[in-house]
Amino acid sequence: MTALARRLSTAGSSFDGWLLFSALALLLLGWVMVTSASIEIATSQTGNAHYYSLRHGIFDVLALGSAMITLRIPLLWWQHNGSRLLMLGFVLLIAVLVVGPETNGSRRWISLGVVNVQVSELVKLFLIVYLAGYLERFLPGVRRHWWEFLKPLVIMVPLGGLLILEPDYGALVVMTGCVMGMLLLAGAPLIRFLLLMVAVILIGGYVAVAEPYRLERITSFANPWADMYDSGYQLTQALIAFGRGHWLGLGLGNSVQKLFYLPEAHTDFVFAVIAEELGLVGAVTVIALFAILVYRALLIGRRAELARLPFAAYLSYGIALVFGAQAFINIAVSTGMLPTKGLTLPLLSYGGSSLIVSAVMVALLLRVDIDTRKRGRSSPSRAKPAT
Repeated sequence: MTALARRLSTAGSSFDGWLLFSALALLLLGWVMVTSASIEIATSQTGNAHYYSLRHGIFDVLALGSAMITLRIPLLWWQHNGSRLLMLGFVLLIAVLVVGPETNGSRRWISLGVVNVQVSELVKLFLIVYLAGYLERFLPGVRRHWWEFLKPLVIMVPLGGLLILEPDYGALVVMTGCVMGMLLLAGAPLIRFLLLMVAVILIGGYVAVAEPYRLERITSFANPWADMYDSGYQLTQALIAFGRGHWLGLGLGNSVQKLFYLPEAHTDFVFAVIAEELGLVGAVTVIALFAILVYRALLIGRRAELARLPFAAYLSYGIALVFGAQAFINIAVSTGMLPTKGLTLPLLSYGGSSLIVSAVMVALLLRVDIDTRKRGRSSPSRAKPAT
């Protein structure tokens, strides 16, 4: 091991410092960028320039508090309550369709007075916990038999139906990708995924053209400049922000696109503001932080698998897939690689539900890592050393 590798290694620590560093860096950067991106819109809507900044700061504190509580909950509790949490998720998805207020044509939030809870964020976590427990119990069957392999996907049918009714297609894509990824990492045969991919493409193609507004999103994504003042407006304004940023950006607080040109500048398109104000260097730094976060999560899962902790391993894999998929989709939408989806950037965008659930997921990763390291110290032959 080289001197640099030894310096970067966390083998002698009680937890993964790189995971904690990347998560806290994204959390802090998110507060700074949400403050910068929201000043004008907050002033216009509320008369208080720091309205969204203050709320985001409160959400950060709540997220850190939730993470501290989660660290104290044994993994065994999550393992035993996976089915109950998934049932709770179904109840919440039904409730949001009944009592949730309609915002921009969607019903995604349940109002709790001072805050709104985005149900799909909770369901992502509940689904990962349930599927990790399922894979622990039925892993041999998942690898050998179609029925055990298909059971989690069958669950996605009513779950996906409820998400479509909201509608929240971004969450549906992330959850479906997470389920497929967890099954693949569990060792299910690749041929099954190829067959399912054909079915998913056919169904996805039908869903995409079934409603005129969905088809419009796809066509505008392919050439947003053809209708830059209507269907391609969001994407063209985001691309202008990227173009203005150059290498080092215009400087913190100097974005022009956030001045009512770029919709959702502090939520779905905060990455475009980062690129405009901090330039290519800032954008690449954010991508690197997410890469570190996802890599360390996968590494934690692998160490847990080697230590014969299957629930902890698949829980970590699922969280890594959600972080990776959601960050990739958000950044790809901002840069014009994918059609517009209403997905926040984890740990960074404005939104209490997303921040709190993301922090809980990071805490679960830390809990897995701490438990795995303890098991490795007590049984060093069972797991490789941490890196």
